[in-house]
Amino acid sequence: MTKKQRKIPDPKPLFVERINKILTDKKDNQAYWKILKKTPVDSIRCNTLKISPENLIKKLNSLGWIISQPWEKNPEIMIIEGKKPTNHPKEIINEKDLAKLFPGEIGRTMEHLLGYYYVQELSSMLPIIALTPNEEDEVLDLCAAPGSKTTQAAAKMNNKGNIIANEISLERMRILASNLERCGVTNTVITRKEGRALCLNLETEKIKFDKIYVDAPCSGEGTLRSTPKTYLMWNIKTIKYLSKLQKQLFRQAFNQLKIGGEMIYSTCTHAPEENEEIVDAMLKEFENKIEIIKPELPINTREGMTEWEGKKYDERVKLAQRIYPQDNNTEGFFVSKFRRVKE
Repeated sequence: MTKKQRKIPDPKPLFVERINKILTDKKDNQAYWKILKKTPVDSIRCNTLKISPENLIKKLNSLGWIISQPWEKNPEIMIIEGKKPTNHPKEIINEKDLAKLFPGEIGRTMEHLLGYYYVQELSSMLPIIALTPNEEDEVLDLCAAPGSKTTQAAAKMNNKGNIIANEISLERMRILASNLERCGVTNTVITRKEGRALCLNLETEKIKFDKIYVDAPCSGEGTLRSTPKTYLMWNIKTIKYLSKLQKQLFRQAFNQLKIGGEMIYSTCTHAPEENEEIVDAMLKEFENKIEIIKPELPINTREGMTEWEGKKYDERVKLAQRIYPQDNNTEGFFVSKFRRVKE
């Protein structure tokens, strides 16, 4: 049995400079860079369409897995703390003196194959918790693959209501379909269309939604712990390009929202150009048609930034929430919530 040190690539100097501008407190900044070197926790979401959290825990305990439930009001969300050591020569022991799961082990169990749980990062579960879809809702998931949030929404809705899950990539759409089938989702229609074009088609057909979720394509700065290659792929030009696309996706999606309907815009990045700048622009564009709401989340969050590199944003942007890895031992995320007030 061994304890293993994790190796990660060096971040690009401009990325470091930008994070240092965002996290100006020295201790906070140090905590951020320190946690990026730690392997993220193994988290799963119980698929309540097929099994109760209590019964799933019993099954996983029988595998020797030690399970915790970090959020009291969301018992379906679980952390695999590790498993009971067996003295296997290749076992790696974690800080809690439990054996770490072997690579791929979490996805090879019969329980996973049967769709009893979905492997999902903790912060990735927050947008649907904030959106609160229910059994009567008509829901649009504009950028749905691989299906983590779609399956989560379907479970919240008890397979009732209707979900349109859209994905532009054929390969990713196949993965989405596979995950929906594995999880027993029956209230969802899959569409393959570029998100902006789909919304224009829906507008022509006068189709509106109670709840819309836009998990926008982003630079992925928040995923550095689980995907270290993001260090190498990071590029400021990509951030500038995505910011324009995100505004367009937000605009078209919001136009498909019913009066009184609610929408979540989220990313897994820290870049203000992809987060607060989008929120600020849309608040100004839709004026009295839109209301921003502080999302209710079971986690430590920080309010949105109101200034970045000389730009000042609407004070209401503070209601958007930033999730940093050092605050909750998660990945980084950004969650904002809106309501359509009138046409």
